[in-house]
This record gives sequence, C-alpha cells and structure tokens, in this order.
Amino acid sequence: MKAQGPLRGVKVVEFVGLGPAPFAAMLLSDLGADVVRIDRPGAQGGGPSEVLARGRRSLGVNLKKPEGVEACLKLLEQADILLEGYRPGVMERLGLGPEVVLKRNPALVYGRMTGWGQHGPLAHAAGHDINYIALTGALHAIGTKDKPVPPLNVVGDFGGGSLYLVFGVLAALHHAKQTGEGQIVDAAIVDGTVSLMSAIHQLSAMGMWSDARGENLLDGGAPFYGCYECADGRFVSIGPLEPEFYQLLFETLGIADDPAAKNPYDSRTWLELRTLLETTFRSKTRDEWSEILQGTDACFAPVMSPAEAPDHPHLAARGAFETVEGVTQAAPAPRFSKTPGRIQGPAPKPGADSEAVLAAWGFSADEIEALRKAGAIGAG
Repeated sequence: MKAQGPLRGVKVVEFVGLGPAPFAAMLLSDLGADVVRIDRPGAQGGGPSEVLARGRRSLGVNLKKPEGVEACLKLLEQADILLEGYRPGVMERLGLGPEVVLKRNPALVYGRMTGWGQHGPLAHAAGHDINYIALTGALHAIGTKDKPVPPLNVVGDFGGGSLYLVFGVLAALHHAKQTGEGQIVDAAIVDGTVSLMSAIHQLSAMGMWSDARGENLLDGGAPFYGCYECADGRFVSIGPLEPEFYQLLFETLGIADDPAAKNPYDSRTWLELRTLLETTFRSKTRDEWSEILQGTDACFAPVMSPAEAPDHPHLAARGAFETVEGVTQAAPAPRFSKTPGRIQGPAPKPGADSEAVLAAWGFSADEIEALRKAGAIGAG
C-alpha cells in the first residue's frame, strides 16, 4: 500500500520492543512514515491482531552478528528517526548506541523510550506503567477514597510515554531539517506523566485541589462529575461543571427543585446530591437515558464497553474505527485536511520483508546474499 499522510518520505528504523515504543512507531506509520522494524530472526508473531505493530515492514536481523549490526548502521545512515525502548545501556552494548550511530548519521533523531529515563537512581530498575505513574502522583489521584485504581496503562505507557516520544522526535526532526543536527530524545514515562499532571498542579497552586482522593471536582468527589448505574446494570457518565449545564441536567432529570440540587458547588451537599442522582439514574436503563440526554448540553454520555464503542453513531459517523483483515482498531488520528493518514497494513510477520527492505534502502544483491549467508538476516 502506498504511504499517505503528512510524514510521507520520513524514514524510521524501529528496534522491536514492547508497548510505548511500538505504539509511537504505529502513530508515525499511520501518518505516512516509512517504518522499518528490526526483529529477531526466528521470532513469532505478526498478523492483524498485533495492532500496535501495524503499518510497517519487518527486517529480521541477528544483532549478535557483527554483520547484522553493520547492516543496521548502514540503514541508519539513511534514516531520519530511530526508535528504541530498551533499558539504558542495551543499545550501547549492541554497538548501536547514539555515539556510534550519530557519527554515521549526524542528522539522525535518536528516540529513546523508557519508564524511568536514561539517568537517575531508578534508571536501570525494572518497572511497569503502574509504578511510573505511582511515583509521579498521578496514580494517587485516581481511584476511590479507599485506594488508588490503575487507569489501564493509557496514562503512563501511552499518554506520558508514546505521545511524548512522538512529540519529541518530531520536534527534533524539525530542528534537524533546519540545521542538519540530530540529537537524542530521552522520553521517560515519568517525565511525560508529570507533564500531563500540569493542570492538577495548577489547581493545587490555586487552592482548588486536595491531596485527599475522591474529594475534588474532577476525581469523582463532585457528584455531578462521575458515573452512575442504571436500571439495567450499565452506566452513564455526567460532567456538567458549569452552572448552565448542571441546571439543564437537573431540570431534564426532574430534580432541579430538590433541596439537594440547589447548590451543587457546596461540598456539604454532595452526599445528599449523590444519593439523589443514584436513585434517579436507577429508574431507567442506560439506553433510555441516552435517548433523553445524549446530544444535549447536559454533558452526558453512556459508558460504552470497548466492544460497543465502534457501533456508537457518533464514532461511526467520524470513522473513528477501521477494520483490517477482520480486526477492528483505531483509525489514524488526528485528522488532516490536506494529507490524511492511513493504516498501511497489518503487522508483518517478523523478518518477512528482510530482502525487500534492504534492496529498497540501497543494498546490492551481493550484499544481501552475503548477509543471508552470514546468518545476519532472516525471516521469522
């Protein structure tokens, strides 16, 4: 499939990893970049179910062979961006650290994705999303009064990690195109998550946020910003923070004249108002409330499961989901008026494109055959 999007012509080399780095590569591919993924020969996987690996070609390289390392260095001489998500020091031990690579291609953007960052006391420790967001204060603020609740791994891995990696490498690419100078982008999930918490730090500085979980406007403390169970056991969400919006909601619900709904900003009334809202929403099913409230300024939406979401009329109208070889997945985002992105295909089988990639990136037939005979390249 021909690449399409604002990044068409940008060459990316991705060293296979888990989670945030592959998602970053997926986003770049969706916007038109030519992403070549360095896989291990003999690795299993690929196919439409591996959504995070979609839209690139796979080159199987044995990085234990000096010929394999040299092949990667030759590729990187032509690349615009490198993405890797290993622990600090791994790429250096492979002979592919930034000092080596940037000598071969001084304009390269070297993107590094880790949880703790490239330096600091925890840099070499194992961890996962829950640990990274715990350290930053984000996890403390999410959950019930009783305990923090992990918000899937979207806040740390993909929000504080992948999106900041993409943001960083594209900013560095802009600099490189202007100056010819590449650089290292140290994208740490802890750094990105701290950045994502900026609005909460602002509210705290203004005296509008308490460290006590479940007592604030946006953390479930306010009864008019939360989720309620309906008659069928499913849930709806409401978030009318402004007076005109909560007034509309309360009027539509028929509770505007109830004393508990008279002053929702007074936290002393929150227990009574929550009880009133719980009772009210249990009187109808989720879909019945959707018929009444959806599309109004009451700041309402039904809580959809991941399986239900693609069929919602609004998301369907926007084409928010696409189906690739039977697998429903997110469409490229954001939208561009002149250079729309496109899913460039399902995840490749590891190593399936080895010879084609090398040929496209300027390796001669003799060079490719020599790498194959040396056991430096191969298919899955």
